[in-house]
Amino acid sequence: MKNAILGIALVVGTTAVCLAPLAGQEGPPRGFGRGRGAPQPPAGPMPRLPDGHPDMEGFWTPPAITDIEPSPARGGRGRAPARGPARAVDPGLAASGFSFGGGPDRIVDPPDGKIPYKPEARAKQQDILMNHMADEPELHCYPSGVPHSESNQFGVQIIQTPGYFVQLSEFMHTVRIIPTDGRPHINPKIRLFQGDPVGHWEGDTLVVDTTNQNTKTWFDTSGNFKTENLHVTEKFIPQDANTIVYEATITDPDIYTRPWTARWNINRARATKMSDGHPYEQMEFGCIEGNEDLQHYTEDKGGKAPKKR
Repeated sequence: MKNAILGIALVVGTTAVCLAPLAGQEGPPRGFGRGRGAPQPPAGPMPRLPDGHPDMEGFWTPPAITDIEPSPARGGRGRAPARGPARAVDPGLAASGFSFGGGPDRIVDPPDGKIPYKPEARAKQQDILMNHMADEPELHCYPSGVPHSESNQFGVQIIQTPGYFVQLSEFMHTVRIIPTDGRPHINPKIRLFQGDPVGHWEGDTLVVDTTNQNTKTWFDTSGNFKTENLHVTEKFIPQDANTIVYEATITDPDIYTRPWTARWNINRARATKMSDGHPYEQMEFGCIEGNEDLQHYTEDKGGKAPKKR
């Protein structure tokens, strides 16, 4: 069922940062899917591991972003005031759930919230959006790529070990193993769906330099494509025990007139138990290209009544 719902959704469409909770914060907004729940009390600081680094282990609910740019023409609500690159994200602007354009600002630089495409690259993106959405990577069960994998629906588990920061996404079972020893990148001739991430700590912020991505993934599900010259600098900034501010600065002189930066919150999952009472866990995910689940739904869920024999 997840698979069919996903198909419908996809086709329709270094500066110091304050780590203290924002004044009046009532906890992160409701998450998407199984992580929903009542507002939490104000969160305390992120706990720490024995090595002194922030302990971000646990289950998290990123926002499910289908269009990284604002799109008022698709029913958006207009734009929120621009935020400077040195500010943490207001949790009130980081609501999870599908964002078919016009939702919370994701791109914080340039101030207009738009990807600074060169004219010919913008023309290509529009052509993809209008004429080639059947090529959308996730419809073909590809991993999401970076930074799109940081806005995967259904949630992610973070595991930290000495020298590694690991993310296990429920969606597509995407795995990111980020070494935090500052090692050099792999041979540039090697191209990967999730690229080659190399991380290091700058105070409490995990900074990840991601290169070596292939061109088979997009930034979202709205035709915002990539080239092999893409360079992504990511930051995982613990704002409080329940909130990670994620920031990605994207550089590619082939298709952009300048670097650009996107930012959103990743909120801790609310659920502690499954519906059967077992401790919360991520579920098995099966992506099957050419999925036809809709015709197999029961009638009360909108499916066709079984044929009489």
